Amino acid sequence: MASELKPIRRVVTGHDASGRSRVLFDGPAPNVNPRAVSPGAGMTDVWVFERCPAIVSGERDDGNLPFNFEPPEHGGHLRIVQSLGRQPGYDPAKDPTAVAVHEPRQRPGGTWDRGGQNAYSSPIHKSATIDYGIVLDGERVLLLDDGEYVMYPGDVVVQIGNWHGWTNPRQGSLMAFVMMGATFDAVGAAPGPQASPASKLPDGVRPVRRIVTIDDESDKSWAIQDGPCPDVRTDPARPGFSSTRIWVTDRTPALIPTSGVSRSVPSPTGRSERWGAISGSPMGLVPPPGGSLCRIVALPPDQTFRDRVGAKEIRAHFTAMGSPSVSTYSPKAPHPYMQKTQTLDLCLVLEGEITLVLDTTEVPLKAGDTVIQRATNHAWSNLSNRPAVLAISSHDARA
Repeated sequence: MASELKPIRRVVTGHDASGRSRVLFDGPAPNVNPRAVSPGAGMTDVWVFERCPAIVSGERDDGNLPFNFEPPEHGGHLRIVQSLGRQPGYDPAKDPTAVAVHEPRQRPGGTWDRGGQNAYSSPIHKSATIDYGIVLDGERVLLLDDGEYVMYPGDVVVQIGNWHGWTNPRQGSLMAFVMMGATFDAVGAAPGPQASPASKLPDGVRPVRRIVTIDDESDKSWAIQDGPCPDVRTDPARPGFSSTRIWVTDRTPALIPTSGVSRSVPSPTGRSERWGAISGSPMGLVPPPGGSLCRIVALPPDQTFRDRVGAKEIRAHFTAMGSPSVSTYSPKAPHPYMQKTQTLDLCLVLEGEITLVLDTTEVPLKAGDTVIQRATNHAWSNLSNRPAVLAISSHDARA
């Protein structure tokens, strides 16, 4: 498995002595862990933050720490999982490393395990975490107690501390996970999520498939939502731009309900304090204090808008996004959409080519590259002739 792991390019930003944004690291993520949990899956840790608000100052490489499957209790990590597909003629019954399904057992790190692993499948497991999982390449099958969900590139799953497994019966895959510490909350009943009104996506916006999973009152996992994520914003000055908000947490550790979760509830698009999810909260580019914000962003080629935007259009965009103060627009800036947020941004290029614009340099990126943005002034510039798509998980941060 070690020789088959694809190197993951990682760009980490920081500040120079004058406070200007710059590149701190650029190269293959060093924390590579073949066969970390199962023989058919290798894991590359891209970045780890011990607490939230995350620390975004200094020059320590927090992507090269000792490997732990679970994220820090009060923080999180970005991890890329590379999984092998089932090989022709493979028989799990003849594999000495395969583990049969068994009663739940707790691993030393705290994760619960029900077995079921083999050369192309993970064990069925659950941990005290909220996870954002994004398929980057290939095909991966999510296993829940209520069935199988085939996921393709660009599909996103939000896992709320539930039992689940992964299998690759047809082909291998590359998948990113942002895992954040959470706690199982058994005090009182979690309020049921509010039903979401039917909504039509704006014209020209490609839908993002979002699966939301949780355990019910019988400790069985199920998908409470599987379909296009409805929370989308566009920019009139940039036809083809869209920002799809996948999920928000309002604290770290987030809260996972352990009672009152009925299969009769609709999908969670309203505010639910005990879940730590605020999918119906006002739009913004900054997560709540101590929380997180996951978005999928589509960026059209700069050539389609660059000569038609100025201070008025930029102000209107950031105001509509709920974060007017993050814009650092200046006619002399290297890009009109320059912005700065007090966040740790874990970024993945899902499709196309994009250039990260910093105060001191520009960094060309392509699909599969990752960026760890540490509260730096930046913009995303699409110099190609086709759209680019990014996944961005933002976390509250401080210097």
